[in-house]
Amino acid sequence: MRTKIAIIGTGGMARHHIKSLLKLIDQIEVVSVCEPNDANYQKAAQMFVEAGQSAPVNEPDFEKFVDEKAPGIDAAFIITPHNQHCMQASALLLAGVDVLLEKPMVLNVAEAHKLMQARDQSGKLLTIAFNGSLSPAVRRAHKVLHSGELGKILNISATVWQNWEQFTRGTWRQIPEVAGGGFTFDTGAHLLNTVADLVGEPFVEVSAYLDNRGRAVDILSAAVARTASGVLITLNGCGDTVRIGSEVRVMCENGVITTGVWGETLTLQRADDAKPRKVRLPKSNGVMETFLAVRAGQLSNPGPAEIGLRMIQLWNAIQASAAQGGAQVKI
Repeated sequence: MRTKIAIIGTGGMARHHIKSLLKLIDQIEVVSVCEPNDANYQKAAQMFVEAGQSAPVNEPDFEKFVDEKAPGIDAAFIITPHNQHCMQASALLLAGVDVLLEKPMVLNVAEAHKLMQARDQSGKLLTIAFNGSLSPAVRRAHKVLHSGELGKILNISATVWQNWEQFTRGTWRQIPEVAGGGFTFDTGAHLLNTVADLVGEPFVEVSAYLDNRGRAVDILSAAVARTASGVLITLNGCGDTVRIGSEVRVMCENGVITTGVWGETLTLQRADDAKPRKVRLPKSNGVMETFLAVRAGQLSNPGPAEIGLRMIQLWNAIQASAAQGGAQVKI
């Protein structure tokens, strides 16, 4: 039996995901969407028609959607602006719907606790759709790092870059009240989350700088953090350069692991290795396929809200430190 899915939001990122969802016709049936912008809905509907499928019905009012459509679906994929995530995910969880939530999870720590309370109260599944956490590369890296075979994690150096400012200019992603931040909380959210995932423990101190380069949101960022066990971390984000790329290097007592914020690569160098060697990995499934496997009990949830909580604690501390000229902030 196919899983009945709803899509909340059909903007540009949602339509990117729909391309993948249309290939999963044997596993899912997209039965409804919630999109207040008719132009966005029509573009999404056309994608289904061109793929030989019926366009899902649209209920543009979210409250009405929850009341009338939620009882007929198994799961929802929320792909909306950041400031809507907490409200929408909480409402759907409490309506008895499993939720796959586009990144970042929420805007602040208070919202994180509210969403986790809704998850716990409902007993439903909540998975945050970070490509990194849901990738074989990051999952393998996490397993190796916390197996003890490389000894203690000592330092993490993480960087992400993109020509983000150019192609988000004039969009909601550069409106602070909607996006909750700029490059560091959009593309850079992958950086923060992958580091929070790999380190596997709370951050306790942060010192950071943000540079808006004359925009309403941050474009550049640099931060230094320390975790509860003393891991030292540097984070660097540049959203006004060429193309896109990333690197996350984890240095341990007995080896070095290097991956990317999206899990796009994985190398491992042990003490007896002359140079890093590429780790062979299974094919990476999309976020929806991974979510479906979790729902089916085939694997544990790789994107739980607990990682999202650590990530948002880090981001809020970065904001607080930057607002104080780089002063150390304790979490």
